[in-house]
Amino acid sequence: MSDVGAASASSAIADLEAGLAQAQDQRLRALADADNVRKRCAAQVSRAADEARAAVAAEWLPVVDNLERALEHAEADPDAIIGGVRTVRDQAVGILARLGFPRRDDLGAIFDPARHEAIGVQNDPGADPGTVLEVVRAGYGDGAHQLRPAQVVVAKAD
Repeated sequence: MSDVGAASASSAIADLEAGLAQAQDQRLRALADADNVRKRCAAQVSRAADEARAAVAAEWLPVVDNLERALEHAEADPDAIIGGVRTVRDQAVGILARLGFPRRDDLGAIFDPARHEAIGVQNDPGADPGTVLEVVRAGYGDGAHQLRPAQVVVAKAD
């Protein structure tokens, strides 16, 4: 091989090695950038979860306050205590509704296994088979936003 050919080959090899080094550097930078984005996203998700927990806890503070008030008056008239407990329950149900999980009134509804958990069946000549006769535990939310299904007793066919 001539000196010109050898110099040309050496120059081509040097160019290829420089290009390879540059590509490796770019790859390492891209990996570092991707890792930084991952860490930033993880921190944002953690911050958002902390903020959501704090917002939900803040919603419940008035309920706790009212329960403490009710306990302070435990020796009072039982009817007043019952009224206070109902008020606190209504307050809690309102919080669940504001959070996107409204309480469902399933009494008389047709049994739906996506919304109901049948815990019993009962004969009731006045009700159509599959009708919810009793709600043992209320359900909250709907569809994909269901917090829990209602536990129900369902009318059965004779």
